[in-house]
Amino acid sequence: MKVGFIGLGRMGAAMAANLVEAGHEVTVYNRTPAKAQALAERGARPAARVADACQGDAVITMLADDAAVEGVVFGETGGVIGSLGEGAIHISMSTISDALSQRLAAAHTNAGQRFVAAPVFGRPDAAAAAKLFIVAAGAPDALDACSALFAAMGQKTIHISNEPPAANLVKLSGNFLIASVIEALGEAMALVGKAGIDRHRYLDLLTATLFPAPLYKMYGVLIAEQKFEPAGFAAPLGHKDIRLTLAAAEALRVPMPFASVLHDRFLTLLAHGGEALDWSAIAQLAANDSGQDTAR
Repeated sequence: MKVGFIGLGRMGAAMAANLVEAGHEVTVYNRTPAKAQALAERGARPAARVADACQGDAVITMLADDAAVEGVVFGETGGVIGSLGEGAIHISMSTISDALSQRLAAAHTNAGQRFVAAPVFGRPDAAAAAKLFIVAAGAPDALDACSALFAAMGQKTIHISNEPPAANLVKLSGNFLIASVIEALGEAMALVGKAGIDRHRYLDLLTATLFPAPLYKMYGVLIAEQKFEPAGFAAPLGHKDIRLTLAAAEALRVPMPFASVLHDRFLTLLAHGGEALDWSAIAQLAANDSGQDTAR
């Protein structure tokens, strides 16, 4: 397929590289042009403007937040809405609010274009290995047209709904659950750690018995080793996702008390200078609160 890719952070660059590797004709755009250089060396075509990345069958956006997506899509001159061809598809793979997803779906329909929401579960290493889990929502014909792109970037695509905002709500709910696991692991490890129990042995016990899940193993190691840099998923993004989860919950009148706790945990981490840390660093707050030596 002839596809544009907008947003070349650690996730986006890896995803775009896999599209190139799979044989798609990929045009890449990033606000910082230098980030496109490595992809250009692999066969991608750098774009000088957003509009230049919107001349094919589809364009993928993989951006940090609602504001970044809005700026790229609704830009008065040369934005995605104004540049994408009739019947072409905008695939939004960013973690954004379901409210913005609703707005995007309506705007693309009014412009005679198609819209698919397809946020992903997986960190940069999974993106590089094309092992992402893709949560896709949109019209069946649009999803079918995107199947080859999804196959190049992920290990499994789950069609969750015909309505794009559903995918974004599912993604936010998933990140809420991951953050809940991180917080719970942090509190449990703070408890056993202060009692002098080896955290690695404790984690081995947990993952061999009660919680033999990849999520517990991956984040458990980061917490046990206090390895929060470099960030695979930065703390401000985690804070943003919990904030969006709470906004969706308020709109639907669904109380989520623990999401409020997580919001404050992220805020505490950021208030203490944790902007560059991985979001799993919220787990260290429990140890800090208990007076333990964080260098241990």
